[in-house]
Amino acid sequence: MLALLGNMPMPPADGGNGAAGMTGLMWMPQQPETTARLFALHPQPIPLLPIIGVLLAVAYAIGVIVLLRRGDGWPPVRAVFWLLGVLSLELMTATGFDGYGMELFSVHMIQHMMLSMGTPILLCLGAPITLLLRALSGGGPVRRWVRALVLRVIHSRPVAFLANPIVTGLLFLISLYVLYFTPIFSTLMSTMWGHNLMLIHFLLVGMLYFWGILGVDPNPRRGGGMMGRAASPVARIAELALPIPFHAFFGVVLMMASTAVVAYYAHPMPFLHVAALTDQQTAGGIAWGFTEVPTLMVLLVLFVQWQRGDKRRTAAADRRATYLGDRELDAYNERLRLLALRDGEQGR
Repeated sequence: MLALLGNMPMPPADGGNGAAGMTGLMWMPQQPETTARLFALHPQPIPLLPIIGVLLAVAYAIGVIVLLRRGDGWPPVRAVFWLLGVLSLELMTATGFDGYGMELFSVHMIQHMMLSMGTPILLCLGAPITLLLRALSGGGPVRRWVRALVLRVIHSRPVAFLANPIVTGLLFLISLYVLYFTPIFSTLMSTMWGHNLMLIHFLLVGMLYFWGILGVDPNPRRGGGMMGRAASPVARIAELALPIPFHAFFGVVLMMASTAVVAYYAHPMPFLHVAALTDQQTAGGIAWGFTEVPTLMVLLVLFVQWQRGDKRRTAAADRRATYLGDRELDAYNERLRLLALRDGEQGR
């Protein structure tokens, strides 16, 4: 991906009039200085999402500090995941990715894929709801009231409906098909607030989708509620796999289309020297191939959870057998004893 980004043409000094013709994005780095521009800060009138990212980092740090001052621990790996999630949010919204994303479909697609999959996975693995509930526990009546309110909201019917796998899957796919294949996208991209609203939508839908699949934080699928018992790792793997074909098909449509699918990107700015169809094909390739790394990451997390769950169940069974005896084994031995007695009586 960095090889692709390293090819992004820089705006020429003459404002776009010094070079003729347009060339597509190439897969080998030709202008490494462009990568530096992509990762540089991008000035914005109102940096809404970058500010949200800073607030998320500060709020998380306050929660960890509250636990540490109270003498409670917090897994450092959780904090690392959260920090990486915030950094990925800042990278996509506070740097050249945000600026080039307004002009190139391919760069915008990187924003979309990262904000809807990469960033949400990292933030969910940070277990922010668990941190909030633990930070609110053991305090005064106000903290206990807020904690009870948070739990009530989590297990409410509206949240349970939104967390339903069918609903989250549909929202995840609607972000692709309805947004890009209708005039909605061009309408949102025409204003700063519409653009920010769309990026926030990507992030929230991704958080909602992976919240239930990862199962790190309390959610309506755990501890009762409308959704009942938590889904097994196998069911969550199936939930993860179902949207993948539709996601891949979306990328294939962009790569195979002979005309510009999204009107907003039909005429890239001349100084970029990029053909619209080539840029669209690159965007389709990004949409088609980006799912691999997040999917593998989630599968790894689910596999680890599966292994830990088996170990916990085995340890619990061993403890029950130690203190209460193994009822199934005792019943089996008693049956064998009765059969032996009956055979002995018949042989006399």
